[in-house]
Order: sequence, then structure tokens, then C-alpha cells
Amino acid sequence: MKRIFQFGVVMLFAVCTVYQSLGQKAGKSLSPELALQLNPGTDNPRNSEGDFITLRDGRILFVYTHYTGVSTDDHAPAFLAGRYSSDGGKTWSDKDDVILKGEGDMNIMSVSFLRMQNDKIAMFYLRKNAETDCIPMVRFSTDEARTWSEPTACITDRKGYFVLNNNRVIQLGNGRLLMAVARHRTPDTKWVNKGALFSYYSDDSGITWKSGNQIPDTTSIVTQEPGVIELKDGRVMMFIRASEGFQMLSYSRDQGETWSHIETSNIHSPVSPASIVRIPSSRNLLMVWNNNKIRETGWHGGKRTPLTMAISRDEGKTWINSRDIETDPDGWFCYTAIHFTKKDVLLGYCAGSQSKKTHLSVLNITRLSQKMLDQK
Repeated sequence: MKRIFQFGVVMLFAVCTVYQSLGQKAGKSLSPELALQLNPGTDNPRNSEGDFITLRDGRILFVYTHYTGVSTDDHAPAFLAGRYSSDGGKTWSDKDDVILKGEGDMNIMSVSFLRMQNDKIAMFYLRKNAETDCIPMVRFSTDEARTWSEPTACITDRKGYFVLNNNRVIQLGNGRLLMAVARHRTPDTKWVNKGALFSYYSDDSGITWKSGNQIPDTTSIVTQEPGVIELKDGRVMMFIRASEGFQMLSYSRDQGETWSHIETSNIHSPVSPASIVRIPSSRNLLMVWNNNKIRETGWHGGKRTPLTMAISRDEGKTWINSRDIETDPDGWFCYTAIHFTKKDVLLGYCAGSQSKKTHLSVLNITRLSQKMLDQK
């Protein structure tokens, strides 16, 4: 995905820069267990973000983007690879299974899994054919991810380069499937960093898709990589990577068909995506993001460190129990997938180094107890 700015010269902090230099309010740090780390290697320059699904036999499948060749560019050759865990995410298989290969003139990436209410597994991903042609696709499995249906395009009413992040598609209580995307280019226009935001929804379990109205935005704020979460009052909240030092928000009262004008949240953030999900046990919201209040000119408006989690007991109005998952000032942590087991929460995310320039090339899976989420 052309990640999404045409960046100038990067001014890096020295590795020895202390955490407080990021301007954070130092809070408690968690020490999650590192269950799997996939580093780049020969003919594998990058291992990028993905998503989890728990299978009926108890195993957990994590599918990520495995790059081949020598380039780490978002458009370089890549396929979807899978790793399995049979013990709740504590350990993982040591070799890739090829889940999907040979689709897209450029590559395929950014997986979102969803076990639908009809018990089928849906696997969403981006198929990239050109810098003017990137569309979310979906395949279905009725045999617990052993085989997959032919792909279905989720966007057919518009053409262009659409970004759908990993771990982003949800099913509402009424059964509707919903995703949010950002379009950055059409066949007739040049690339723009400010994405035009749209929702797409399906009321027939992903067979056909319709577009909601474009999200209203009269500002000059750069908006990118949106996600959605259903609130207890029936509204849907869209959270949006943005350029002004905060995540932006928009709300829908009709299950994603129309949206309010974007507004600034109280979530400090560089130009980096947040992830928000609902905790099954407590029904509170859990957010993972880069809690970085320092705004910088140039690359991403700030460093993607630390990686922090917090919860909300009031449907996103306020966030409490802020804990740092990763604190390395040289780190680059982003594109998080969040998955719950009976007792734990699994996080899959890019975890590269600024100094080594492996920003999006290293993939981590970490595990921590759900009991820690609500502890003060």
C-alpha cells in the first residue's frame, strides 16, 4: 500500500534515546510473552501484518504476508502464508503453509479473518494489480480453512487503489458485514495522501457488497486506513489514521450507510493506524496504538513507538489503564491484529527497527493474560 506518504529525509533518534524523550506520560509497561518472531532472510525480505482465526479443532491459524525476492516495497512480490498454534498461541509451527499464492499482478496482502454467523470463515485481503488497481477481495471456507472458494471483489462500483487494513472487517449484530476503506487514486487521477473514505457492507454474508456514502470531510486533514467498531447503542464508530496528531472519528446511526462529519478524538497518535476491538469477557473496548504525543514534520508525523494498549468502559469516550506493550525507542510497531482465546489475548504486529531500516519487515506474535487488561 504505498504507505501512504511521499516521505522526505528521515531524522532518526539514536538507539540510546530514553523512552521519556518521546514526551509520553510514563505508565506501567506490560511484559507480554513473545510467542513468535519472523525476521527477514534470504528470498524473504519482509514478513508483514496478518490476522488470526480459531478453528473448530482448537488450533489457531495466523495468516500473514510473506514477501519474496529482494524488495520490501508494498508492491513487491508476496503471498499469503500461514502458521498454526495448537496450544492457545504459546507456540507456533516452524514452517509456512502456503495459504494463497499467485493472485494479483503485484501481490496480495493485509488479511482480515471473520467467522461469520453462518459459521463460514471469510478471509479478506487486498489484491494489487497496479498503482491504480487495488481492491479488497474475499474468499470463504466451509471446511475450517482447508480449502477456499473463488475470490469475490468487495468493491465493484468504483475503480482505483483502495486500502483495507488487516484485522478490519466486522459483522454487526444484525448480521451485516461491514468494512471501511480509503481510496487514494483512480485510473484517471494522481495519488493523493488524503484518502476518500467509504464504507462497504453486505447483507448476504459477503456475496454482494454495497457502498455507503462517502464520509463527510471538509478539512485538509490527511485521512487514511479507517477501521470500524459497533457500539452498544447501535451506532458504528469509525476510527481513522490522520495527520493532526490524533486519530479522527466518524459515526453511523444506520449500520454504515451514512456517516457524520469527521471529528478529532482524544487519542494522541502519529500518522499510524489504531486497532479497536471488544473484549469478550468484560464487553469493554480494547485499543492498541502508538501512544506518541510528539508531532514531527516529515515521516509519519512521529515515531511508531511505543506500542500501547488501553481500555474504555464508556464506549470510546475515555481510555484508561494505559499500558505499554513495546517501549524500544528504536522500534517501529504497527498494523496490529488482536485475537482472544479463552484466557489470553494474542497480538500480531510489525515490529521492525528504525536504525536497521526493517520497519515493516519483522513480524511479532505476543501473548498476555486477559486478566491484565482491566487491572489498574
